[in-house]
Amino acid sequence: MNRILGQKISITSRRPQTTRHQVMGIKTVEETQFIYVDTPGMHIMSKDRNKAINRFMNQAATQALRDVDCVVFIIDRTRWTDEDQSVLKRLEHVKAPVILAVNKVDRLQDKADLLPWLAEVGARREFAAVVPISAKHGTQVETLEEEVAKHLPESIHFFPEDQITDKSLRFMAAELVREKVMRQLGDELPYQMTVEIEEFRETDASRTSVR
Repeated sequence: MNRILGQKISITSRRPQTTRHQVMGIKTVEETQFIYVDTPGMHIMSKDRNKAINRFMNQAATQALRDVDCVVFIIDRTRWTDEDQSVLKRLEHVKAPVILAVNKVDRLQDKADLLPWLAEVGARREFAAVVPISAKHGTQVETLEEEVAKHLPESIHFFPEDQITDKSLRFMAAELVREKVMRQLGDELPYQMTVEIEEFRETDASRTSVR
């Protein structure tokens, strides 16, 4: 979503379940308004199944599947995990068209593996489209947007043309702090912490003070 919007809206890290909150990204191009919903990743909860945060994240992602006009299901290169299989199972009951985006194809050492993999994974269900992309480099991201646009219903714009998210600056500041912690700390500590903004002050157009 960050690549599509051209701005950082959702925080990222190499750790799973970095996204805890549903974040909306809005992109208006002439008469078309895209409203992207970045959800927490669905995951298998094993020993942590009773943790409220894990239940909350799965419920948020499941609810989003009921409300959207199109689903973009993102997987990592030629990997297929238990979590991917779990998501695929949940998508069986989704009425909206599902687009499969195969991300990080720029990291494939042998590009010859890509076409047979796309054919294999594309046969797992009836996808509206299968699009190999590199979100980091922007490869085929425009193609993905074109596929999404095919499934948008005719409607009025819900947001002003210059609005890019439904989240406040205070929320974004807290998330950026949490991202920095997620990237630097090891073991389980990042999953046991949260960030609360005690003071948020904008001094001018180019400086923001956060404590």
